[in-house]
Amino acid sequence: GDCCKLHLVDKISTTSTRNMSDCEDDPAIFSSDTLPSDLRFMATVANGYLGTRVYGDVMHINGVYNGENGDSCRADVPSTVNVRVTVPGESSLKETYTLNTRTGMFCFNTETQDFKVTQQIFAHRTKVHLMVLTITLERLTISKEQFTVQIKSSFVPHSQNIDFVNGPDFMGARYIYGQTLTPEVKGAARQSVHMIVMPLSESLTLLPKEQRNSWAFLTAVADTEEQAKECFVEGQTLIQLNQLYSSHVAAWAALWEQSCINVTGCRRLNQALYGCLYYLLSDLPPLKPTDFQYIGLSPGGLSNGGIGEDHHGHIFWDQETWMYPNVLVFYPELARTLLKNRIRTLPAAKYIARQEGYMGAKYPWESAATGFEVCDADIYGLKEIHINGDISFAFQQYFYFTQDLGFFQKDGGWDVVSSIAEFWSSRVTWNPLEECYEIKGVMPPDEYQSDVSNSAYTGVVAKYSLQFATELASHLKVTVPSEWMKIAEKIKVPYDPMKQYHPEFDGYKSGDVVKQADVVLLGYPLMYPMSSQVRKNDLVIYEAVTDHDGPAMTWGMFAIGWLELKNVSRAQQQLSKCYSNIQEPFKVWSENADGSGAVNFQTGMGGFLQTMLFGYTGFRIMKNYLHFDPIIPDDMGELWITGINYLGNKLQFMFSPEKVTIDLTRPCGLQNSTLEVVLTNSGKSFLLNKDQPVSFLLQPGMIQSKCFAASSEQSSKF
Repeated sequence: GDCCKLHLVDKISTTSTRNMSDCEDDPAIFSSDTLPSDLRFMATVANGYLGTRVYGDVMHINGVYNGENGDSCRADVPSTVNVRVTVPGESSLKETYTLNTRTGMFCFNTETQDFKVTQQIFAHRTKVHLMVLTITLERLTISKEQFTVQIKSSFVPHSQNIDFVNGPDFMGARYIYGQTLTPEVKGAARQSVHMIVMPLSESLTLLPKEQRNSWAFLTAVADTEEQAKECFVEGQTLIQLNQLYSSHVAAWAALWEQSCINVTGCRRLNQALYGCLYYLLSDLPPLKPTDFQYIGLSPGGLSNGGIGEDHHGHIFWDQETWMYPNVLVFYPELARTLLKNRIRTLPAAKYIARQEGYMGAKYPWESAATGFEVCDADIYGLKEIHINGDISFAFQQYFYFTQDLGFFQKDGGWDVVSSIAEFWSSRVTWNPLEECYEIKGVMPPDEYQSDVSNSAYTGVVAKYSLQFATELASHLKVTVPSEWMKIAEKIKVPYDPMKQYHPEFDGYKSGDVVKQADVVLLGYPLMYPMSSQVRKNDLVIYEAVTDHDGPAMTWGMFAIGWLELKNVSRAQQQLSKCYSNIQEPFKVWSENADGSGAVNFQTGMGGFLQTMLFGYTGFRIMKNYLHFDPIIPDDMGELWITGINYLGNKLQFMFSPEKVTIDLTRPCGLQNSTLEVVLTNSGKSFLLNKDQPVSFLLQPGMIQSKCFAASSEQSSKF
């Protein structure tokens, strides 16, 4: 009916239906006249709450899972936007499929000689309960004939894991609701899903007197009837005000304005970067506080993870180690949202530790809504315990990057950090012969090993957890056991003084194949102290034995290591391996280069983004400053990074092969929070003032708060 007509639709058509030649130069717009032969590699649209693979039969909702323990996976919600538009009787059609990452929108265009049809699909960026489909018909000539298109929807109000029933229609739209069949934990409540779905006509017609017409079809999804109806009404109001589309596009524009990575003259690289950032941002909730409990980032994103799909939509170390650093540097407030979910699930982690006979909190290898273990193979949950150190390290990075002590004092951050330290203190055993603490019986990040002692990576993250808890305790003026530091100092991290490298664990044999990045992570992100010779040896030794068919995120970490050592050609060699995982035409990553494994593999994208954000720039988040040590290859042009949010100040960086320019675009506005740049070699310093860029020759340095520098100078005098 008229309720779904979009009046004054010029805005809808301006950006999305630009002809293909306009888009060809924009690396943020992926267009093709064909769809991928494997529909797993279709583009996805999501907003942190709702996500779907375009032309797929299902949508997923953040935090809605079905199945007990290891059977848990994202619950399938029938997609209302899997709709095909056809022009009857026309054979010579010009068809284009486009993912516009700037506007967070998928668009299908088809043209006859006289008419143009545009179909758009998007998950509204700020009204997160709305999934939207719009169809626009437009005359290209002065013909006055009537024009009709056929609409075919695959929507059926059923799900294999939600017991949907019909409710009374609402405002001319269909209302269905149901509950998931099986809760994650025995005795827990089943989750509710309520949907208001605007009915689709079987055809749409442009009348002889009309030049153009648009129709919008809304779906509202929520966990209560009241909220679904409220959101549906809100969506209808936006249609009447002609703001449904423009409010979504404006929200995406604001995101890109605050977080962008661009390399001049490297189209292929820019496309990969826009793709990675788009898929990551679309899985995160809006910046403004939301009315839903955000669960976190899963390796396959929000649009994947149903029955039979890799990783089931669960949260792993992938979140903290691979995706989170990219979120933190642009959006500390969203990083805090990810950490808050670990605070929310702390009681479950404490329960797991108690069950296994340990103190403190032991986080599950895979978690979903409740925070209990949902991995379908016990060995990972029991043995791959480095995830606890990964979580603590993410809290540490947050504190160093924001100095937000209140988060630890009032919001529960301290409880997580101290509980993880407590866990490690009860998990180590003393070896009197070697006079060290050991961590026995673990699976390292290299999952080809399942029961080793003294995994180097696990040892370092355990050490850091204990050290950070002790350091944080002194800021909070809380007393913690003094043995935490004693244990930290004496945790064994295997090192071979003859070969000058770190064996992956006790008894590691040179040449044994490694699944994925493991020891190489000691250099970055962990910044474990070692000479550049040892760093190089670790890279050379493990690069040679890492499985070529292993998961995509690994190569970014080798690239960062080589960039740290200023070996650009080795770095580029590693980074170029990632392109085999990027599937055309919508830049969807597969976990493995042969296309197998998780689809829309955010973990791989996270590793790739970190290579740009921490590799070429040399950014390192230190206790009291942000370190940089850039290296830009001559063939790369300029690397622009917009929106680094350090201590609440928004910064823009430009790195070229010769120089660095830093611009303070938005100061944090607090008194005594002036930032300064200090160059490492000369000690020369520059104050950063709003919109007064500072430039200098390419070299290492740091950005710090001037008052912080003064207070540490003061304290060092005593």
